[in-house]
Amino acid sequence: MASMRDIKRRKDSIQSTQQITKAMKLVSTVKLQRARSRAENARPYFDKMYETIQSILAKSERLDHPFLTGSGSERKAVIVVTSNRGLAGGYNNNVTRLIVDSGWRKEDVDIYGVGRKGVETLARRDYHIVSDDSEVMNAPSFADAAAIGEKVLDAFAAGEIGEIYLAYTKFKNTVVHVPTLIRLLPVDVEEKQEAGKQTKSETLMNYEPGPEEALDLLIPKYINSTIFGAFIESAASENGARMQAMDAATSNAEEMISTLSLVYNRARQGAITQELTEIISGAEALNG
Repeated sequence: MASMRDIKRRKDSIQSTQQITKAMKLVSTVKLQRARSRAENARPYFDKMYETIQSILAKSERLDHPFLTGSGSERKAVIVVTSNRGLAGGYNNNVTRLIVDSGWRKEDVDIYGVGRKGVETLARRDYHIVSDDSEVMNAPSFADAAAIGEKVLDAFAAGEIGEIYLAYTKFKNTVVHVPTLIRLLPVDVEEKQEAGKQTKSETLMNYEPGPEEALDLLIPKYINSTIFGAFIESAASENGARMQAMDAATSNAEEMISTLSLVYNRARQGAITQELTEIISGAEALNG
């Protein structure tokens, strides 16, 4: 059995840790309020952007455009959005697992990392890290999303990659965060056409000056907006996950402190009882 000194030392250590987790929970709660408000305000814009692209392509005739047909390469570019810090439960691991469990060969995957934790995990698993833009998650902006979008689109246009994916965490509410993997390019025309049939719209889309020029302008904006939306959703999800993790850690620390206090009191009572027994035994021996 541990000595009273060891028990007290462990209890003091856990109390110090509890103060840290409690402070981190409060910080995450404040950050979550701002991030959630930003995500909820921005979501209608990004949803409408996605719906608009769907509608345009669903109402278009078969178009022979690289953004729709692909470059022919089997390589896949994956923009992986995680955090720069840990202590957020399974937040980072859930995103990297989307790539690890995808069934893709590592040799065919190029990782465009946004978030140090995701980059480190995938690098340890021998994935090819093309770029590391982890500093973006400190204060994500549309300009950052556009810069990353330009990287992957240039690689797509050059035929270095044939598909572009985005892995991030979608923010539902404070306690629900959904790891999500979506394909950005090539746009699935068949799926869009099905969406068009469901709306029963027979009017074809007219382009001016032409469909190729229009798509060259629209698709990059759609890509950049989707990436920026993922940044905002991920930031809110990260703070929500960290708040939950720190709340659980604080509660666990409280339980451990209570248990150790009970063990310490029992050990102290046992020591007092033993001392009293020894004193009484000594007194009886003298009287005898």
